[in-house]
Amino acid sequence: MEIKVRLFATLREGRGKELMVQMDERPTPQKIIETLDIKKEDVAILLINGRDGSLDKVLEAEDVVSIFPPVGGG
Repeated sequence: MEIKVRLFATLREGRGKELMVQMDERPTPQKIIETLDIKKEDVAILLINGRDGSLDKVLEAEDVVSIFPPVGGG
């Protein structure tokens, strides 16, 4: 199944802004970040269909996963 993934800020570097990730059965955001070689600590906000999500939620084919890194400031 394909899951639409939207990446933001520094997570786009070398990956792109929006991509379709091919996953086997029972896909989760955790499996997606592993597939995309994103460290767990680099994920500050995770949204599934625009709502707060968790790394272990089992995804459906129509789901959109948005991943944001921590924001630095000064």
